[in-house]
Amino acid sequence: MKLKERLKANTLSIGSWVTIGHHSIVEIMASAGFDWLVIDMEHSAISLAKAQELIMVIQSKNMAALVRVGANDELIIKQIMDAGADGVVVPMINTKEDAEKAVKSVQYPPGGNRGVGLARAQEYGIGFDEYKEWLKNNSIIIVQIEHKDAVENIDEIISVEGIDGTIIGPYDMSASFDIPGELHSPILLNAIKKVEKACQDANFPLGYHVIKPNQLEVQVKADSGYSFIAFRLDFFFLGEKVREEMDALNNE
Repeated sequence: MKLKERLKANTLSIGSWVTIGHHSIVEIMASAGFDWLVIDMEHSAISLAKAQELIMVIQSKNMAALVRVGANDELIIKQIMDAGADGVVVPMINTKEDAEKAVKSVQYPPGGNRGVGLARAQEYGIGFDEYKEWLKNNSIIIVQIEHKDAVENIDEIISVEGIDGTIIGPYDMSASFDIPGELHSPILLNAIKKVEKACQDANFPLGYHVIKPNQLEVQVKADSGYSFIAFRLDFFFLGEKVREEMDALNNE
């Protein structure tokens, strides 16, 4: 089942985050069995040109290639969609208007205001008509819920047509409450519970990024109703394995 179909059915999918801009890293990640990968352009040095290359590698493995853009910006979203991304993860969606802006940045008129260009997504001109149809029916927009304002407006945000799912950003959310990194604070946990309830009541895809190296936490999130789960990041997988092996050698 394709990711768009899983989101519509609100069934579980598990992906991961790519921050190291090298095709070999992406190939290794793609071979691990994830359902999708997100190329992170918000907190990495990955350029637009490099993102397009990584999108091509991910899609060659029959996986959905999503990109977390650096901002809810019409130009940035247009460029990454023209590069052929299957969809975008948009940070700091705090209001219904923010969500509507993200949708309009992805879609052509009349449903949006995205400028029309001919690039990789449109097969450099020869596939524009096919891409128009694909865009309306298959593009993916995931909104990040990572601020106290988003928590207050969650019902309106998920009501916006064209939004396919949410993903909670606990670190930024904690910072918005002036408790950065305090992930076990009752203030943060209560805010997350409010988002969970809203999404579950609406049968709307709820996402979370599990950072810790703990498969059990992924299962706990899945059992709690989360259906769009990101597990770790490329540099955590790499760094922890390197340290583990070197610690074993040094302790022999």
